[in-house]
Amino acid sequence: MLLSVNVFVSLDGIMQGPGAPDEDRSGGFDRGGWLVPHASVHTSEVVEGWFREADAFLFGRTSYGLLGGYWPKVTAPDDLIATKLNTLPKYVVSKTLTDEDADWSPTTVLRTGIVDDVRRLKGLPGRELQVHGSWKLVQALHQAGLVDLYRLLQYPVVLGTGKRLFPDGSTPATFATPEGSARVLPGGVVSLTLTPTTLGAISAGAYTVDRGHSTPVPH
Repeated sequence: MLLSVNVFVSLDGIMQGPGAPDEDRSGGFDRGGWLVPHASVHTSEVVEGWFREADAFLFGRTSYGLLGGYWPKVTAPDDLIATKLNTLPKYVVSKTLTDEDADWSPTTVLRTGIVDDVRRLKGLPGRELQVHGSWKLVQALHQAGLVDLYRLLQYPVVLGTGKRLFPDGSTPATFATPEGSARVLPGGVVSLTLTPTTLGAISAGAYTVDRGHSTPVPH
């Protein structure tokens, strides 16, 4: 399976607490719920498109608890997201969660050797092993070079503080955008699909003047 990271981010790259004021107040974050005023049928269509590709889910402990506390209550049979989340295999990374408390069935708790476990899961048949939210886990997966695909919905809001998708100290990387995978939705939300091309380095260059023209020259 491909490992995809699917997140909502602000213009300044914050992914913390998009869905509700009390979703994630860690670090004193008091700007939760910033996504909701920009939600629309267009953003819903994009997110449903993400979930159509899922054959399993991988979560950090906090996101597992938040999503597991909400989506089992959504029982409408025509809700694609709820159906996927409530029926497909789920894997949660936690050293403290017991099997009894991991009751959002079917769930498997991953407690040690996370990088090796994720590599093993990626070797299973299926389309995508999807990560949603799970900030700390996303950092570890990026650093290990395990992410095959990033899907972002970037909202026209600056938060100024909070957990950033790529915080200071992240491993440098270069990404490609497949043709047709970047578009601006009505209302100004940007939908992006990014595939990592290099990890640990970025390409660079400089502008120079060539026969009177400003010209970019890759190094």
